[in-house]
Amino acid sequence: MVVLSGEVGAGKTTFVRGAARALGVTAPVTSPTFTIGRRYGQIGHVDLHRIGSLADEEPELLDDYLGPDLISFVEWPDAEVEGMSPRVRVRLEHAGQDHRTVTIEWAA
Repeated sequence: MVVLSGEVGAGKTTFVRGAARALGVTAPVTSPTFTIGRRYGQIGHVDLHRIGSLADEEPELLDDYLGPDLISFVEWPDAEVEGMSPRVRVRLEHAGQDHRTVTIEWAA
């Protein structure tokens, strides 16, 4: 699991789009903001921006997008995902004009 954080417009979905391309995805990769998640083969892409807490949601809400056999990208990871530990944390920040600062932390 790769978790991505940053302000609106920082480039989280663009980061996922580039990673998906590098992993062989040829289909359009779009933001799952209003659908919660999207699948691209063995890649799951989740946007938790509109979900304050997963405690109030159906337990299987994210099952199609997260799992040990998937490479999962989670935007807005403030809502903790029970039972899943991120392997990588990516922070994207505006750095003026079209520039971004990208900080990547690998889990121990």
